[in-house]
Amino acid sequence: MQKSRPYFAVFGALTGGVAGFYLVGPIGRALKTELGIWEGAGIVLFTAAVAAVILFFSGPVIARLVAAGVDWIEKRVVRLSLTDIMVGVGGLVVGLIIANLLAPSLARIPVVGSFLPSIVLVVLSYIGIAVARSKKDDLVAISPGRLRQAARASRPAKTGDKRGELPVGQSAPKLLDTSTIIDGRIVDICKSGFVEGPIVIPHFVLDELRRIADSSDNLKRNKGRRGLDTLNTLQKDESVGVLTWEWPTGSDQDVDSLLLKMGKATGAEIITTDYNLAKIAELQQVGVLNVNQLANALKLMVAPGEELLVEVHREGKQPGQGVGYLDDGTMVVIEQARRYLNEAIPVVVTNVHSTAQGRMIFAKPKYLERGQAVE
Repeated sequence: MQKSRPYFAVFGALTGGVAGFYLVGPIGRALKTELGIWEGAGIVLFTAAVAAVILFFSGPVIARLVAAGVDWIEKRVVRLSLTDIMVGVGGLVVGLIIANLLAPSLARIPVVGSFLPSIVLVVLSYIGIAVARSKKDDLVAISPGRLRQAARASRPAKTGDKRGELPVGQSAPKLLDTSTIIDGRIVDICKSGFVEGPIVIPHFVLDELRRIADSSDNLKRNKGRRGLDTLNTLQKDESVGVLTWEWPTGSDQDVDSLLLKMGKATGAEIITTDYNLAKIAELQQVGVLNVNQLANALKLMVAPGEELLVEVHREGKQPGQGVGYLDDGTMVVIEQARRYLNEAIPVVVTNVHSTAQGRMIFAKPKYLERGQAVE
């Protein structure tokens, strides 16, 4: 910057000279005399010299401040999503229109009328951008494109119709959260054909999954890698339509909040294994599918008195108890079955207890002793 001082001085001299040339007339009128050639040349040289000296010393500082300002604005603009930019420009246009409508009336105000329109122009432009960005979700939701998508969603989709936008066809898109991807059961659910509509993976979910996979904790790292394997399996399956979707994020918003906001704005349904997220989604009237509820609903229905064949895997908490499991993972607590460890025995169901985590079956051996029936 020090080497560029002469260039700033030359630029200042040229600028000052041009300014001095245009100041000759107003100065002469102010002095109520006509300035001669030498007086005019003196004014031009004086203004050129003053501007050259000022820019010689202050030019590098001003250049650094301008460069820093441009760099700051560039970084802020690059971080903004396309939606934020379009909404901000729309708010700016509205603010400018209102300011220009008010300008003629404001210009007639004595004293302040000369500069008040410029101030109002800047203020209303800022207010237009701020209000538009704060109401971004509402504006996007009522935009013509979103309304057309909602209209298409209410009509049956044509055979072979492919769209890369939300929502698609007659079925709402399904948003996968991190817990569902790590869980892995979504692969079999999708292959079975029970999930309709495209599977959508938001970019902020992918980012969280990558952070978990890169964690220094072995347990978290293994979970993250299992989730990435689940995504690879889903994407390789041609029968499952998987889309990744960019959605604007904020530094103070967690993944669950972003999923809820995205589901509300697009009409998509969230697939999760997180009990708390499912409850919050229900409270906010966002569609949610809980994989754990589906698993519980698909478990074998049994009633007291039914007979089952169960292998006793381990001892129970109470003396003499044995514990076994059905094919769907339902726990069966068997009275007086400790003696039958690692054996498959017929049992009679005595009670079925349902909890938030699933069902638990209580039973007793059909034969307490070989050849002796249980009464």
